[in-house]
Amino acid sequence: MMHVHRYGTGPEVYFGLHGWSGSHLTYAPLVPFLPPSVSFYSADLPGHGRSPRPASWSADEIGEQVAAELRKLDARPVTIVGNCSGAIFGLIAASIESERVRRVVLIDPFAFVPWYFKVLIHPQYGRLAYRSTFANPVGRWMTNASLRHHRTSSTHLTSSFGELDHDVSIHYLEMLDAMGAISRFEDLDADVEIVYGDRTFGAVKESVTRWQALWPTARQWRVAAGHLPIQEATADLAAILFNTRRPVGTPL
Repeated sequence: MMHVHRYGTGPEVYFGLHGWSGSHLTYAPLVPFLPPSVSFYSADLPGHGRSPRPASWSADEIGEQVAAELRKLDARPVTIVGNCSGAIFGLIAASIESERVRRVVLIDPFAFVPWYFKVLIHPQYGRLAYRSTFANPVGRWMTNASLRHHRTSSTHLTSSFGELDHDVSIHYLEMLDAMGAISRFEDLDADVEIVYGDRTFGAVKESVTRWQALWPTARQWRVAAGHLPIQEATADLAAILFNTRRPVGTPL
């Protein structure tokens, strides 16, 4: 059973999935922007926060657990919000619960595992590379400093790794790498919107191109942020999610 935290009490249902190293608290910055009509459910993916590890380490297993949580809500329609790699598990769940999920919003979503993440799961030296980069305070500080062009001065890209189960973190990278091509989502029966930061990683921008090729009718939103639009462009993102006003970000 996944831990799911509810923000708001309205009849319009949103279900949020955090990205790599995150938790249900990833969506806390949006709380001040929730309209009264919204209930936003934010989950700890299996192995994160208060959720136990999954029975097996496969993307489909995680997606099925997300789908099971959607069924518990007994709500239609549902908007799934997937941040970073959490977008993948949201898409799997949306494919399973196609009659329930009518809209999917992907935030800075990867469509493939870039080489710098593949290094971390290399069978010979991956664990050492991971420990050097994310499993110690000095490595996290250096990594965050090196990524300053992809964030604002007030945000931190690696701080969440200080409280993370690193074995779980590596398993998630391995799952995503083993999942295969995004073409499996080509027939997704839901409205799709893609939000990404104008200073995000090149791999995310390439991913946006691939997502758009997969779903030509998907709507793109480019906001003034790095890889953390939830923290760095909160008002714009809330406007896109909840249709509360015209977003400041640039629609493409």
